Amino acid sequence: MAVRRKREKDHAVYFGTFTCYQWIPLLHMTNAYDAVYKWMHIAHGLGYRFFGYAIMPNHFHFVIRVPEGGAVNTVLANGKRFLAYEIIERSKALGLDDVLLQLQQGVRASDSARKQKHRVFATSTDLIELFDARMIEQKLKYIHANPVSKKWHLVDDAVEYPHSSFAFYADGRNREAPLDAYQEHGYLGGKGAPC
Repeated sequence: MAVRRKREKDHAVYFGTFTCYQWIPLLHMTNAYDAVYKWMHIAHGLGYRFFGYAIMPNHFHFVIRVPEGGAVNTVLANGKRFLAYEIIERSKALGLDDVLLQLQQGVRASDSARKQKHRVFATSTDLIELFDARMIEQKLKYIHANPVSKKWHLVDDAVEYPHSSFAFYADGRNREAPLDAYQEHGYLGGKGAPC
């Protein structure tokens, strides 16, 4: 469950995505939104700061800032492991046997040797370093547009999607996630609130 390259850079900001195996809507099927928030709170307690997010039915986008001495690879790998465990347990409780079988069939020989029984997420985490406010705003706009995009159309108005940071930036509403405004961390110079 590692990212493609090891990245250890204090105070770096990254755009990341966890994608469910074969784009199966596991987060929605198991109602695991609360588990994502729980992991975000754990990471926040370790000094990581979230500037934005959107939890979609089968993937999770976020913008995260690494604390001094933090290892983004480790916190992301631990997050995926924690979420995978929750999703498997909930799938068992819900009787999603066909889904569990599909996730078992996704396990590679190297994963099986490490006693992994299910493939819940894509093998790597998409991770892109963001260097300034313009890049952060660009990714936040992308994240916040996901729930209202033609592909998803989960809501008509992005501010109403319950699993996104859009309302935080639009009108100050904070939902379940621990959020920091990126501007409070010295990333200034953008053209207004990310939408």
